[in-house]
Amino acid sequence: MPRSPGATRIGTGEIVAARKLVTVHGEPVAVPDPGRLVHLQFRRFAGCPVCNLHLRGVVRRHEEIAAAGVREVVVFHSAADELRVHAADLPFAVIADPGKRLYAEFGVEEGRRALLRPRAWWPIVRALAVASARVLLRRQAAPSVNPEGGRYGLPADFLIAGDGRVLAVKYGEHVYDQWPVEEILRLARAHASDRTAHADDDAPAGDRR
Repeated sequence: MPRSPGATRIGTGEIVAARKLVTVHGEPVAVPDPGRLVHLQFRRFAGCPVCNLHLRGVVRRHEEIAAAGVREVVVFHSAADELRVHAADLPFAVIADPGKRLYAEFGVEEGRRALLRPRAWWPIVRALAVASARVLLRRQAAPSVNPEGGRYGLPADFLIAGDGRVLAVKYGEHVYDQWPVEEILRLARAHASDRTAHADDDAPAGDRR
């Protein structure tokens, strides 16, 4: 059964209701997408240095992710106008959710542990150093000193099949606790192998490999 809005954390195997989202550039995005997997990832605010550090890695391997049959859809709790300043060069769908409606529906949380977990400290230092250099070189805009939705958001990742079934979930325990690209690709490969195995099981005996 599809889950109801306002529910708590989503578990693997649950079905998310079909919806049409709109990117910060006005383009429609179907979630789920009947033609491919959707990696729905929740980040924090526009220009978030730690989010940008992670997303740069996704950008570098975006063609590889797309070739694996995965569409990247990234949600921020900032307004579209602010996000357009920071997301102009991102090759995937960026969604503005300043009211945190999607965050609430998918059970994505916030808390001071986002910044206080020791495992987050080195990524934070690294991200701030990279962001500072890019701002000084005018390669990116500086983030707001008072970001919409606050600074304590936690990341979350969902891999959603074309029928809305949640194949895998990760709720981050700190600000830099998300799937690396290798995990996204591994999950996509596992899903493809599973589909192939089921297709072989369903085929007539004489047609099986």
